[in-house]
Amino acid sequence: MGSQQAVLGHRLLCFRAPSFPSPVRCLVDLRARSDGIVGRLLNNCFNYPSRSYDALRLSEGDIPGIMPQYHGAGVVLDSWSLPLVGQDYLEILSAWYCGFGKCCKTGDCRIVNNVTGLEADLNGQLHGQHLAKEVVVRAVQGFLQTPQPQKALVLSFHGWSGTGKNFVARMLASHLYRDGVKSECVRVFISLFHFPHHKYMESYKAQLKKQISETMQLCKQSLFIFDEAEKLHFGLLDAIKPFMARNDNEGQVDYRRSIFLFLSNLGGNTINEVALDFWRAGRAREEISMEFLEQRLRLELLEPADNGYARSHLLEENLIDFFVPFLPLEYHHVKLCARDAFLARGLPYTEAALDEVARTMVFVPKEEKLFSAQGCKSVPQRINYFLP
Repeated sequence: MGSQQAVLGHRLLCFRAPSFPSPVRCLVDLRARSDGIVGRLLNNCFNYPSRSYDALRLSEGDIPGIMPQYHGAGVVLDSWSLPLVGQDYLEILSAWYCGFGKCCKTGDCRIVNNVTGLEADLNGQLHGQHLAKEVVVRAVQGFLQTPQPQKALVLSFHGWSGTGKNFVARMLASHLYRDGVKSECVRVFISLFHFPHHKYMESYKAQLKKQISETMQLCKQSLFIFDEAEKLHFGLLDAIKPFMARNDNEGQVDYRRSIFLFLSNLGGNTINEVALDFWRAGRAREEISMEFLEQRLRLELLEPADNGYARSHLLEENLIDFFVPFLPLEYHHVKLCARDAFLARGLPYTEAALDEVARTMVFVPKEEKLFSAQGCKSVPQRINYFLP
């Protein structure tokens, strides 16, 4: 890179840091203000060990002035620069220098691992799922805090459609990775979309193993989401079993820092029966414990059936670390989903409007009409009918 190179209208300041074994490239946005130059360290930096310099990207615009080279703290500044006030420059350099080699707490700025934000958003946006909130936060937090986990973390989400399984999976991705589900560290597979034909199963197995292995090589902490997991061919589940099992890390790729999520409607009937029994007994759904529900859920999943779970070795070999039950949603939960849908679009709402949206949903069983048959799945679309 030349000392006076401009890229797409941006001027670049190049730092050389030979004293750091693994330099990290970070982008800093310098914004001109009347009181000087303010440096704002952005979080979109990433490991870049193959170069001995890092780039400081300046904000667009014609900002005149060339400053002589600055020497200090093992850093040399190339000649493209700005007429900075001494204290302003030292503050910028200090922020830059302190961030060198450790721009992000995780060491990889694609990975943010914001468990506090995850817990806050689950509490505020996931309705009627006290078990899912507790299990997901504790499982993920414990896994991330373990320096050397023995195996990948495997979570299996179960419940009726619309109860929040996909919602939580995407929320998890958005709080663990800077780019959410669009991150190169996250892969989403939908059974009937990605693996529709059983006759191509051998090809699917090879492709799936290759994609998982490549993602793990690319990212030290990867997330794999399998939607409609009950429709996955048992051969696919068994093919990826080695990635989830305990391993001694003798190979080049460490599988143990990965997270696998399986989203399934299986077990929904058992979960709903338990919730209905509690309601009929006059007990609050919040009294349903994980210990009480997991045994019943596991028994249903182990029953002989034409699904990948029952026929694979995931259950038999205890590769699933946590079963996460999603309870059926009641009328007041649907109203909360409607409220969130209005707020997400910046629209005003009234209690009457929320009631109108909730009343358009189908509730079961036939006698009690207690649970929404679709959960909250179509609520964001239904509010369109009640807009002025």
